[in-house]
Amino acid sequence: MKNFSLRTMVAEDISQVLEIEKEAFPTPWSQYAFKCEIEDNGFAYYLVVTPAEDISNVVGYGGMWIIIDEAHITNVAVATAYRGHHAGRLLMEGLCQLALSKGAVKMTLEVRESNEIAQNLYKQMGFAPSGIRPGYYADNQEDAIIMWKDLIND
Repeated sequence: MKNFSLRTMVAEDISQVLEIEKEAFPTPWSQYAFKCEIEDNGFAYYLVVTPAEDISNVVGYGGMWIIIDEAHITNVAVATAYRGHHAGRLLMEGLCQLALSKGAVKMTLEVRESNEIAQNLYKQMGFAPSGIRPGYYADNQEDAIIMWKDLIND
């Protein structure tokens, strides 16, 4: 397992985040979308994961919106070279802790029906499937599994 650090995403991270985004998703977010999220959206919170020895090298990121007492994960991705080294788990744990510190009591996310690796991680972290969003993903009309986690009683 590699040693990683977490920190808040800043505008200077966006170019690295975009590379990971393009690698991870068939319909990646734009630079403008990430800029708006971290600079203009008062509901949005984003973290990046870096190697502990080089906190300028972004190897993963995750974001969420917190509205009243619920946190909604918007996206989580880790660079291919760093998958399987617990960077995704660290991001999710960091997002859960941050959500709690901001007053959230529950957290939700959508995950592709075919993404069993992510589903397994989320289940290990206490997320439970609670429904389906049919045709949720625009690139191939794949269904999304809706998952929820109770942040307080976990």
